[in-house]
Amino acid sequence: MASTIPQSRCGPSARTGGALANGRGASQAALRPAAPSRRTAAAAAPRAMLTQLPANGAAAPKLANGAPHANGHANGNGKALVQEHDHSPLVGLPGNTLEKIRDCARYVRARTPLVPQIVIVLGSGLGALADDLDDAVAIPYSSIPHFHAPRVVGHPGRLVMGTMRGVPALVLQGRFHYYEGHPMDEVILPIRLAHHLGATSALITNAAGGLNPSYSPGDLMLLEDHVNFIGSNPLRGPNPQELGGPRFLDLSEPYDPEYRAVLASAAAELGLPPLRSGVYVGVSGPTYETRAEVRFFRSMGADAVGMSTVPEVIAARHLGVRVAALSCITNLACGMEAGALSHDDVMVQGAAAADKMRRLLVTAVPRIAALGAAAPAAA
Repeated sequence: MASTIPQSRCGPSARTGGALANGRGASQAALRPAAPSRRTAAAAAPRAMLTQLPANGAAAPKLANGAPHANGHANGNGKALVQEHDHSPLVGLPGNTLEKIRDCARYVRARTPLVPQIVIVLGSGLGALADDLDDAVAIPYSSIPHFHAPRVVGHPGRLVMGTMRGVPALVLQGRFHYYEGHPMDEVILPIRLAHHLGATSALITNAAGGLNPSYSPGDLMLLEDHVNFIGSNPLRGPNPQELGGPRFLDLSEPYDPEYRAVLASAAAELGLPPLRSGVYVGVSGPTYETRAEVRFFRSMGADAVGMSTVPEVIAARHLGVRVAALSCITNLACGMEAGALSHDDVMVQGAAAADKMRRLLVTAVPRIAALGAAAPAAA
């Protein structure tokens, strides 16, 4: 297997997590196919029936370089759909951004014909939402070209396709972080893939540290705006004409007000505590924030802090995808409560809030889907 970069969770409060290997500095040896592996993972969803892939695999899709990619296989127990793969996927290869997206799309479409209407990105400890998909097909990141397997607790690292209350959906159980060393074009590859496959709406979740002193662990916050403090922008560099987005993107309203209203209304109907609404500051990580940084972020109006989400939102809006985002406040930021910050605490709080997040999203998805096609990206 080609080596992968260890995965971490999302943000300064252990916000979300996912996976992708670095890829830019890979040696030629690392890019050659590895010896066959018999590694399989079984994942049984409590209520979703997972569609089994053919035991011998479909014809392998061709990659951008013309080479066939290894097929996945069902494990034969009637439940698991997570696939085996005989070779490591191509990661970090130089080449055209659009061709990488097409490589991924060919691999996914060879395993499910579903055209997703919405993409849902799951943060730390929130991966169980994928269990609410019917007729689900789950594909490990480790088998998708240009994707990488996660190595962090709380992130299954699967792309799951199915229907949620009748709405075709693509669920990303884990994400790729800038602090892991991935270039920005790889951080946003899953979102671009989802759009290429058909998604016109996005619900993005994360675990975040609370900056607002009125917040408590377990609160859910709707993002009304963000501050990009990561130190880079995912649209920096060439702007491929084929992607269709403007060179200079207007971000005066990155988070769709109709989608936010739907989520707030759904929370009230479910009897959940009122959703917080605030500004999220995205930082590069991987360190948690210092006390001085917390004071600075609060002084500029931020309510929560994390190490993800912002690049995905920018990339989605660039493609005309309508976006809503939710933070699960897992802890108060450095200096606002006693004790040191830890990923274990984040996972505990994420698990405690996971059911609220699941119920909210399952209720809101059909209503968001009913709002129609994607809004055009601002020029």
